[in-house]
Amino acid sequence: MTQETEMHPTDRDPITLADHGYFFVGGAYVDRDNSSVMTDAMYVEKFIPADQRQPYPVVMFHGGGQTGVNFTGTPDGRRGWAHDFLRAGYAVYVIDQPERGRSGHTSRVIEEDGALLLFDATRTEQRFTAPGKHKLWPQSRHHTQWPGSGEKGDPVFDQFYASQIEGIADGAEVERLNQNAGAALLDKIGPAILLTHSQSGPFGWLIADVRPTLVKAILALEPNGPPFREIVLRGGGEWYVYEDAVGRTGGPTRVPLTFDPPLEEGEALTAELQAPSDNPELVTGYLQASPARQLPNLQNILIMIMVAEASYHATYDHITSAFLKQAGVDHELAYLADKGFSGNGHMVMLEKNNHAVADMMINWLAGNCR
Repeated sequence: MTQETEMHPTDRDPITLADHGYFFVGGAYVDRDNSSVMTDAMYVEKFIPADQRQPYPVVMFHGGGQTGVNFTGTPDGRRGWAHDFLRAGYAVYVIDQPERGRSGHTSRVIEEDGALLLFDATRTEQRFTAPGKHKLWPQSRHHTQWPGSGEKGDPVFDQFYASQIEGIADGAEVERLNQNAGAALLDKIGPAILLTHSQSGPFGWLIADVRPTLVKAILALEPNGPPFREIVLRGGGEWYVYEDAVGRTGGPTRVPLTFDPPLEEGEALTAELQAPSDNPELVTGYLQASPARQLPNLQNILIMIMVAEASYHATYDHITSAFLKQAGVDHELAYLADKGFSGNGHMVMLEKNNHAVADMMINWLAGNCR
């Protein structure tokens, strides 16, 4: 497989829709100040192709600081992954997370759950668009796929940064809202394939945990991690350090999953730091203490975890994969560079070879998800 060198059919060819619209799921009325307001609803945009050839739709969940526009276009003006899947005959549902973007907002998230979070332009360059210039992790040197310089003032970067939006800072609350809304969406549309990215990675595990018969596959692009504890990337010889606080008490999630044997009320998983890797560019991670509890509701779901060559996730997504394997969840850990896609950073769906990567996912589904 080679990098694309000419206009991709997704950008070139017309795509005919049978239906296009929107709806909301998961909202509830709450009483406040002698009135009722709706909270926690999730915006869903639906795209139904005229030539719908696939049995299950694809639901696309964006990551932190983002909205569903990640999948409906790129900041350099090309079409997005929604169009790739439509061209392949899939119905597509693109969401904005509850309390973000077009999903509407209430003061409850500020009053009860703390401040909103927005990354500044420098952090966006460091993490997403120009990591090779900042060198906060070893693999950043491989980054080549962002269209443009990736720096403030470049028109592509400016378009991308204009799309960045505040989100709830409380990670557990974000997971709870999206698990509830995601389950409500599947209750409405039926069985589906979930495509998650970054912050939304745990949503795939959490939605599948409560709707295992309605999740046919999970395409997890660099899911939020690593398990149990956050790392701080700082470059230099000792290029990372673990934060003191334990963030993901559920392993890959903050909201508890269904384990076997079950956890007692108030009980948390026991985490153990593993032996260092032979590869000094990889994070040493935490897994469950033995014997590891299992994740029965995820064990019959088709899963592919994808890792980009130059992303900060290249340092630790192997730990998320190891956690799932330890918990009895079969899956494929796919390094994009091994599949012929070199130089990608974290925002793969927006980079120069986005359509070729989408074609890889579509072909993988064709061979595995029937």
